[in-house]
Parts: sequence; structure tokens; C-alpha cells
Amino acid sequence: MAKVTANYEVLYIIAPNLGEEATAALVAKFKDLVEANGTLTELNEWGSRRLAYPIEDHTEGYYVLMTFESKPDFPAELDRVLKITDGIMRGLITCTDEV
Repeated sequence: MAKVTANYEVLYIIAPNLGEEATAALVAKFKDLVEANGTLTELNEWGSRRLAYPIEDHTEGYYVLMTFESKPDFPAELDRVLKITDGIMRGLITCTDEV
């Protein structure tokens, strides 16, 4: 039987050279995108942390973790948007379990 909905986690890193307003705007953008296509369970802003290795000459990044429930086709669209958004250094989406 095909999955109807599933639980997902997305962790993304925002470039540290953006200001507070731009960082908050990016967090709000992805929060709204998830809420429009599923159910946002939790939003944790981990804040600025040191990276394990430099990315784009940055040694720090602003980490955000979201957990949500959606249909299985939405994470591919979310990944596409993460990759084309300026200011996002990395993003990872994982399926945590089936609902």
C-alpha cells in the first residue's frame, strides 16, 4: 500500500553573513511553505553554530530544524526550493517514519 502521509525532518543551514531580518525572513519562508503543503510539527532554531568544515568560505552557519508531516511528493519540491534559495548553504530532508 502506498504512503498517504509521512513524517519528515529538514535541517538547513543559513549563511551567517545575512542580517537578522534576512535570516528571519528565510525561516518564515520555509515555515510557510511547509504549512501550505503539510502540517508543521516543530520548528527549532538552533542558532549560529560552528561548521565541521568550511562551506563557501564560512566557518559558521545558522541552523534550523523543522519536523513536519506531508504527502511523499512534497519533500522533493522542498529540496528543490532549498537548493535554489540564496543564503541556504546546505539542507537535508529525512523521512522519520510512516504515519
